[in-house]
Amino acid sequence: MKEDELGKILGSLTNMLMGIGALAVFLIGLLLYLNENPEVLQNFDEPAEAAVTFSPELVEQMGFTDDQHVDLVIVNCTGCHSSKLVTQNRATKEGWRSMIEWMQRTQNLKDLGIDEEKILEYLAKNYAPTDQSRRANLKDIEWYKLD
Repeated sequence: MKEDELGKILGSLTNMLMGIGALAVFLIGLLLYLNENPEVLQNFDEPAEAAVTFSPELVEQMGFTDDQHVDLVIVNCTGCHSSKLVTQNRATKEGWRSMIEWMQRTQNLKDLGIDEEKILEYLAKNYAPTDQSRRANLKDIEWYKLD
């Protein structure tokens, strides 16, 4: 092997070792920080509603019913589709669960974790099936014949 090839290999190894060393120093510093500040990691187990809230005006503008856990629905549903796609549907809790599972299987919806039950409660309460499946018949209309 030629000296210049050996020099390139040693130079690459030196750079790689320096990078690994820098990463090790960073990780040790991070671990020391987290050891002294454990509350930083506690926030990861809390639901999204603890971090994000929406004004009643925005909730109304989006067409959602302002109720407990609406923030979770907005955060987890409207990133992929319109709020109207949620509010036009009606289903039982199991029906909503089935829709969520379908989206997870086919549309890459993430696991909703500890928020799923709260989202299902909101949807089942505010967008439950109704007796009336379509609009009411029109009344008192003067129909005319098209020529």
